[in-house]
Amino acid sequence: MNQQKKKIKNINQIVKKNILNLIPYKSARLLYKNNINNKIMLNANESPIISLFSINNRILNRYPEQQPKELLNFYSKYINLNNENILITRGADEGIDIIMRTFCNQEYDKILFCPPTYDMYRVTAEILNIKYLMIFSINDNWKINFNEIKKNLKNIKIIYFCNPNNPTGNILNKDNIIQLLELTKNKIIIVIDEAYIEFCLNHTMIYLINKYENLIILRTLSKAFGLAGLRCGFILTNKYIINILLKVIAPYPISIPVLDIAIQALSTKNLVIMNNNVKTIINNKKWLIKKLSNCSCIKKIFTSKTNFILVKFYNSKIIFDILNENNIIVRNQNHEKILNNCLRITIGTFDECKKLFFTLQKIS
Repeated sequence: MNQQKKKIKNINQIVKKNILNLIPYKSARLLYKNNINNKIMLNANESPIISLFSINNRILNRYPEQQPKELLNFYSKYINLNNENILITRGADEGIDIIMRTFCNQEYDKILFCPPTYDMYRVTAEILNIKYLMIFSINDNWKINFNEIKKNLKNIKIIYFCNPNNPTGNILNKDNIIQLLELTKNKIIIVIDEAYIEFCLNHTMIYLINKYENLIILRTLSKAFGLAGLRCGFILTNKYIINILLKVIAPYPISIPVLDIAIQALSTKNLVIMNNNVKTIINNKKWLIKKLSNCSCIKKIFTSKTNFILVKFYNSKIIFDILNENNIIVRNQNHEKILNNCLRITIGTFDECKKLFFTLQKIS
């Protein structure tokens, strides 16, 4: 035992201090390590609809292109943006990381983000030993405090927004973002994380890319496309930033099987299927919200433009435990003070939504 402690101490002397002190991001799978068979998994904002793709290209002895032209062309057509404005990444998480590594100097640069939001902005900054500033959202409407942001731009290099936001489900005010883009021209990069945008496409900010050189948008196939296991995302920005990011990204970020399935997913036929799946999930969400509105154990259901809802309970711990006992796994947000007694619930299949409702109805 003493020998083991000595080894740990020796390794700890080598590891960077910021990594030793890091509070890591806890993924849904890390938080719930039990067998997921026969469980209703409503904790990771995954699509409940299984994508039935098979790998066509089985030649795996050659490296893929760094940025496969065929996938760039398919995604370009899907979002109506030139392929020179697109960088393919291993999910949006790699996008968050390489943007920070490209633009931030550890000595004096900071990033800024607005909790409650996706925790990988904080975690990535801590891993890279980059300072960060948090401007908390205003009240239960989760509105971004743009006035406070404008007062605190000294040494800020990147501002990260999630739109629609995770875990609250609300959307950004476009006029405020445009004002901020104007204010930060040639000084600060504004990153809009649109992981959930397919659930409210009219709120995308892609149309601003060619107008503002300091705007970067993140996208993914994980949510609406039902391909969370694929790990395929995109950075959308002007060609000058794309060319700089190409210096930083890994030589072969996308494997051939991922490339194969991503191209299939973006075919005309499968885009129709994806859009129909989005409509199904939105209808399930409307049904669930209507039913949950009558549950006496619920204090508030927050407005959501995504495939999940944030729900405030009178006692979320009891609810979380009872749902768990009934094999319904949701995401506990109670660790955040501003999300006290809140649970984030992914919208599942209609049968899964019914089981969730009936379980909460019994508690009520």
